[in-house]
Amino acid sequence: MKNYFILILISLLFAPVLTAQNEKNKGEFIESKSDFYENMTGEIQKFNEPVKEVKKAFKMDFTGMDLPKSLGEFKYLWHNPPVSQGMTGTCWSFSATSYFETEIYRIHKREVKLSPIYTAYWEYVEKTRRFIRERGNSAFAEGSEANALPRIWKKYGIVPLEAYSGMLPGQVFHDHSKLIEEMTNYLNFVKKNSMWNEEEAVATIKDILNHYLGEPPSKFSYEGKEFTPKEFFENVVELNLDDYLDVVSYMQEPFYKQVEYKVTDNWWHSKDYYNVPVDVFMTILKTAIRNGYTLAIGGDVSEAGYDSRVKCAVVPTFDIPSDYIDDYSRQFRFTNGTTGDDHGLHLVGYMTKNGKDWFLIKDSGAGSKNVEPKGYYFYHEDYVKLKIMDFMIHRDAFETIFDQYEKNKN
Repeated sequence: MKNYFILILISLLFAPVLTAQNEKNKGEFIESKSDFYENMTGEIQKFNEPVKEVKKAFKMDFTGMDLPKSLGEFKYLWHNPPVSQGMTGTCWSFSATSYFETEIYRIHKREVKLSPIYTAYWEYVEKTRRFIRERGNSAFAEGSEANALPRIWKKYGIVPLEAYSGMLPGQVFHDHSKLIEEMTNYLNFVKKNSMWNEEEAVATIKDILNHYLGEPPSKFSYEGKEFTPKEFFENVVELNLDDYLDVVSYMQEPFYKQVEYKVTDNWWHSKDYYNVPVDVFMTILKTAIRNGYTLAIGGDVSEAGYDSRVKCAVVPTFDIPSDYIDDYSRQFRFTNGTTGDDHGLHLVGYMTKNGKDWFLIKDSGAGSKNVEPKGYYFYHEDYVKLKIMDFMIHRDAFETIFDQYEKNKN
C-alpha cells in the first residue's frame, strides 16, 4: 500500500512535465549571428590584406585667399534646386535639362521639373542605331553634349520628372554601372559576330534599358491633363529649339565659322558649333549672365585649383599667370590633353570680387555635395577662360556676333 501512494505522488509531481513534452513546438525566423566567427574572419582578412598606400593629389593651397563662400554673394537667375546624377556619366543631360528648365521659366514664367534620364534613354537608342550603321565604328558610352537635348526632344519629346525618374522602386540614387556594362558587352558581341541587324540590336538595348531604368511612358498625366511626350513638349515646354546655339573657342578650327567640336562625347560629329576667339567667348558669356540668360557649359574639372571642400575653381599661378591666359594657352592644353571635355554644368549667376568675375555653377556631380552650399561651385573667370571649352546659349544673347559669321561664310 505504501508503494502505491508513492507512485501516485510521483505521477502528480511530474504530470505537468509529461504534458508539456507532448505539446507541439513552434518555430520562428531569426537572424543568424556568430559574433566571434565574424570578428575572427574580419581580423584575418585585415591581416591578409596588403597595406594600401594613401594616394595624395597635388592641389592648390587656398589658405588666406579672399574667396566666395555663400550663394548670397551672387546675383543669380531662377533655376530648380540641384539634384544628383548619382553613379552615371549623364552630366550632359542633367546640366542641359537644368538649363532648359530655366529657359522655360525665363520665357513663360513656368516652373517645370523635367526628366534627365528620359533624354539619356533615347540617346542610348540613337547611339545604338549609329553603332550598327557604322559597323561598330561609333562611340558608345555614357557621355554626350548639351546639344543632344534638342536633337532628342525634336524626335521623342520630353516628360516631367514625376512621369519618369529612371529609378526603380526603392532606389535612392541613379546607378548605371551594370546598365552600361551589359549594353557594352552586348554591342561588343554584335560587332565581333557582325550581327548588323539594326532593329534587333535596338530592341535588345531597349530591353536592357527597361530592366534597369524602367520603360519610359508613352502617355502620362500632368496637372490633371493627359499628354504624350511630344504633346508635353509642344504644350508645356514650348521652346523653339532652333533658337539655341553652341559656342566653342579653339584655334585648331577657323574662327567665325561653324565647326565640329572634336571630342569623343560629340559622338555624332555635329559641325554646328560657332567658333570664336576666347576674348569674344568670355564677352558673350559675361554679357549673357548679366542680361538674364544662363548658360549650359562644358569643360575640364580635374585641376589643381579645383576643390570640392572650398567650393572654388581657380587657376594657380604655378599653372599659368592670369595675364597669359589666351587662345594659345587654351589650345595648348586642349591639344596635349590636359584640358578635356570632362563635365557638363549650368552657369546660373555671377558676382564681382576684387575686380574679377566669379560665376555661380550648378553641378549634379558628387563632389558638389560634400559641403554647403550643396550642388554648387564658384568658378573664377580665369578658370572659365582657360578650362571651359563650350557653352549653349539662346541666339538672342549671341545676336551681335552673327555679322562676323555672315562676313566669313565664303
